[in-house]
Amino acid sequence: MTRITIVDRYDIVRDGLRSIMGDEPNWEIVAEAADGREAVRQAAKEKPDLLITGYSVPLINGVEITRQVLRRCPESKVLLFTQHEDEAVIKEALRAGALGYVLKSESNLILRNAITSVCTGRPFFSAIVHRLLLQSFLAEEEQQVLTPREKSVLQLIAEGHTTKRIASILGVSTKTIETHRAATYKKLQMNSTAALVRYAVRNNFLPA
Repeated sequence: MTRITIVDRYDIVRDGLRSIMGDEPNWEIVAEAADGREAVRQAAKEKPDLLITGYSVPLINGVEITRQVLRRCPESKVLLFTQHEDEAVIKEALRAGALGYVLKSESNLILRNAITSVCTGRPFFSAIVHRLLLQSFLAEEEQQVLTPREKSVLQLIAEGHTTKRIASILGVSTKTIETHRAATYKKLQMNSTAALVRYAVRNNFLPA
């Protein structure tokens, strides 16, 4: 018997999870929680085989729930079930120790497959999440191709500085900046300042 705790701020989501899992004789929901503190408390008490949690949970979010539960119950597995299509959140969840990540917009079959996989200790990420992670990986690879100086120039371009101003800030000639700009265009396979700016915003080159 696989003992499961479900965590979500909304009753309707927890009701839906119970319904999806209700016809599986080997799955038993041993606890529920609507906020992060209660989730951690219930997990420490029940030590479930699997904890399914949303991300936007009151008091403690899903990533922090994952950290705290796994610290107290290292044998438990965690599956994030959330609406957040956000690379940063997905990576945070992975670093915290989550073994699966599924979006609420996906089918019941995908969720059931995720539960089955994660319960047996195998990671599960839906196709949409795989795509987001692949895009993030490719973006990181592109960034590694850029030299430190090219990254600096890219940031300054995205901040709206002119070539002359960038040259002054970095203490080099405008010709050198133009060379770096051309190299960055080529490496990222882009042909406009607007494309560079979008890339810089998407990949966090701009200070928060």
